[in-house]
Amino acid sequence: MSVLGWLLPLLALVVVLGGLFLVATANRLDRLHVRTDAGWAALDAALARRAVVARAVASVQGSPGLRTSAERAEAAPRAEREAAENELTLELGRVDRSGLPAELAEELTDAEHRVVIARRVHNDAVRDTLRLRRRRKVRYFRLAGTAPLPEYFEFAEPEV
Repeated sequence: MSVLGWLLPLLALVVVLGGLFLVATANRLDRLHVRTDAGWAALDAALARRAVVARAVASVQGSPGLRTSAERAEAAPRAEREAAENELTLELGRVDRSGLPAELAEELTDAEHRVVIARRVHNDAVRDTLRLRRRRKVRYFRLAGTAPLPEYFEFAEPEV
């Protein structure tokens, strides 16, 4: 057999293996984007639950500032959500929990813990997705498609 007879099958094998590697990377990136979206959904639900509990606390304590902060956090678009959630966290930090009914104080503590956990899960997913998207093969072959870059969600963690 000639050199060309050996070179063509070898080249075809390299192209097929390279294509399989790129497909596997694209699938991994897609799963990471799904994980990021699921993390955001969980975080959004935890933040909404915390806002509902904050409104209940505001009605028990008669705190219009806390109620306003909770409503603002619920209604804020995603771009302004971090600032609104920071404001709500600060308002909740000023709440005297000893004056709350035991069930409501436990509910508030649980809601705050769930927000912290959901934020960490979301930010871990964002970190992993961004790490893979920074690789050369992902950028050169545009494996991310038109998916937007995920963003971290940062706000002050409550002191519970």
